[in-house]
Amino acid sequence: MTWHEIEREQLAQALRDVTPDAPTLCEGWQARHLAAHVVLRERNALVGAGIAVPALAALAESRIAALADQATTEGTYRDLVARVADRPAAWHPAAWVAEATDMIEFFVHTEDVRRGAGPVAARELDPELVEALWGQLKRSGTLRLRKVPVGVVLVRTDGVRHHLRSPKGGRSGEHGTVVVRGDVGELALYLFGRGAAADVEIDGDRSDVTAIEKVLPSR
Repeated sequence: MTWHEIEREQLAQALRDVTPDAPTLCEGWQARHLAAHVVLRERNALVGAGIAVPALAALAESRIAALADQATTEGTYRDLVARVADRPAAWHPAAWVAEATDMIEFFVHTEDVRRGAGPVAARELDPELVEALWGQLKRSGTLRLRKVPVGVVLVRTDGVRHHLRSPKGGRSGEHGTVVVRGDVGELALYLFGRGAAADVEIDGDRSDVTAIEKVLPSR
């Protein structure tokens, strides 16, 4: 199995382990809403577009809410989670980029479910998954920081580091660079906007830390 397939099953299991109305880290979403999002993201073109196109976001949210409202009982919720576990056919466009997009998406959503009700012990990650996640963060992390004015260096707990971006305006700008430290899984959660539930440390000048906290709050 590929990592996106493994992480899909991890997500499905996390959803099975909670009730339909269990809280998640996604504001306003219970477990059934998150499940509906995953199903429609892969099977409904409008919802898929709504993730990237702000003008369609409200309509996409209404479709997600409508499907979630059909999964309020144990049986209907179980059926919805079964659809989460059922990956798209090989010919489906969502399957073509699954390893590049779904692996980290499913990892983060698994933690959205696991940590929705409060702090829990971090999962023990396979070393190969850690490297796969790290590779994704290095490739796509800059996009997660497009509204952040400061430079960012990621540092893993094993000391491996990556200069993700320089401050806007370069050395002559008003901002410097902050260092974000943590396990790779926690760094992924932080960059995906789950900083309040992620175990990371942010070091830098107070003004720079304040600037990144305005975009990516942490605990």
